[in-house]
Amino acid sequence: MTSVFRNGRIFAPSQSSAEPGSEFTSGMIVKNGRISFVGNLDDTKIPHDSTIIDLENRIVLPGFIDAHVHILKYGHSLQKVNLINCTSLEQVRETISSYAKENPSVPRILCQGWIQSSTKGIALASMLDDLDPRPIFIDSFDLHSVWCNSAALDEMHVHSAPEPPGGTIHRDENGRASGLLDESALVDLVWPHLESTYTAQDKAAALQAAVTSYTASGYTGVVDMAMNEHTWELLDQFRRDKQFPFHIAAHWLVPFSENQQTNLQHVDRAIHLRQKFKDSAFCIAGIKLICDGTADGCTAALSHPYNGRSHAGDPIWPTDMLREVAQRADSAGLQCAIHAIGDKAINQAINVLSEVGTPGRRHRIEHLELANSEDAKRLGQLGITASVQPVHSDPALFKAWPSLIGPERCKRAFAYKEFLDGGAPLAIGTDAPTARHFPFPNLYNATTRRSALEPETGHTVNPEFAISLVEGMTAATKGAAYARFADSWTGALRPGLSADFVVVDMHWAPDRLLEAVVCQTWYQGRMVYDMKDASTA
Repeated sequence: MTSVFRNGRIFAPSQSSAEPGSEFTSGMIVKNGRISFVGNLDDTKIPHDSTIIDLENRIVLPGFIDAHVHILKYGHSLQKVNLINCTSLEQVRETISSYAKENPSVPRILCQGWIQSSTKGIALASMLDDLDPRPIFIDSFDLHSVWCNSAALDEMHVHSAPEPPGGTIHRDENGRASGLLDESALVDLVWPHLESTYTAQDKAAALQAAVTSYTASGYTGVVDMAMNEHTWELLDQFRRDKQFPFHIAAHWLVPFSENQQTNLQHVDRAIHLRQKFKDSAFCIAGIKLICDGTADGCTAALSHPYNGRSHAGDPIWPTDMLREVAQRADSAGLQCAIHAIGDKAINQAINVLSEVGTPGRRHRIEHLELANSEDAKRLGQLGITASVQPVHSDPALFKAWPSLIGPERCKRAFAYKEFLDGGAPLAIGTDAPTARHFPFPNLYNATTRRSALEPETGHTVNPEFAISLVEGMTAATKGAAYARFADSWTGALRPGLSADFVVVDMHWAPDRLLEAVVCQTWYQGRMVYDMKDASTA
């Protein structure tokens, strides 16, 4: 039951030394699923019956924890047509048309990764209707809007549907749905409809695909950021039947309703499930509140109007209602995770958390893509976790921002270094399936501010906000563990913690991160993925 890992580079950064190379030591001992020793093996006695594992000078990192993911949606996304590389309407149409011809028997054509600027922000059903008679659903890459053809609109019966609070069913001059649904219209209408079309076998297969993919990528933990009844039941069944090769914490989605009692009922459901599921490796950590949309969809709440538009976007939640819901959760011991992208929404979220936050509750704000300098400082002052997804800062996905919000305001985008300098806890995630879930391209974005999607371009986004590789690696492991109250038992390589780690063949340099290869993933002292045998998990 004892494994000795030798001849490696074990990531165990010293708080007292900033010397290059001081972040590594050479050996580690794992006993009964926990780390018992980290350091130079010459300095400790090795049990005679130990299994010796030669790391061949590879790097050992704490297992990655995706601090923000939608695990089931990610699984389903693996079966969707990917449009992320399409830069024009013609390419979108060509990709969908090719898929339709190659897959004549699928009942619906489901797509993902549409970048709104690739079609100049225009999304009409008529632009798709001649491609195929089947319903076509196209998720935007940020997962905050969906573009449909007429067959999809008809199938959902949205032409006469009332406008959902906090969302829009875009309509033509006759009042009929024209093809685009965003924000709450997506959550309240499209997602439930598509959920009803999946069989139990479809969902189980999607979840298994997601689990396999995450384990192979070096993850030993995830935080799901929009949990609902159907998904939780599926996860619980999977846990009982097969067990997960990583730990899961979830934030229960509280979709905005103008009826505050409905909102509070969602909170009460989260409270009940938190009390029912007491295993820290499978639990409800808190609630998720969505306060605005996205910059690309012009639905993020800004303090000044979008370029060429009269609106700046308002937060989805009225402040008094948001405060009451957050207070209900806080009083019951739940964390609040608030989606806030625009500076106006970020300011609202910080103000509310400053009023209701119990010390030590570790409330968090998700995304924080356009924070002003004063609010960036307040995060640390208030102990609010900055939960960020560097993959969203990729220059390839940033191209529309200057025209939408102006070059001057773009200088405030993705200010990660400022968050850290202000003392805020930093947790890194991916928001898959809105972006790729791979950890090393994500860290490449964070540390170089260059494009992992188009690395040959050399373009950057605000490189002054780049963080160091040690800071990034820590935020993707220990920081993500801290953000879900798991840092006492995982997230770092030190004695007493769970043996959750990943063995990687890589060069320890930001500009070489895209070359990194995950060789093995270990969870609770058991190897759950081996590159040589992908069936391990």
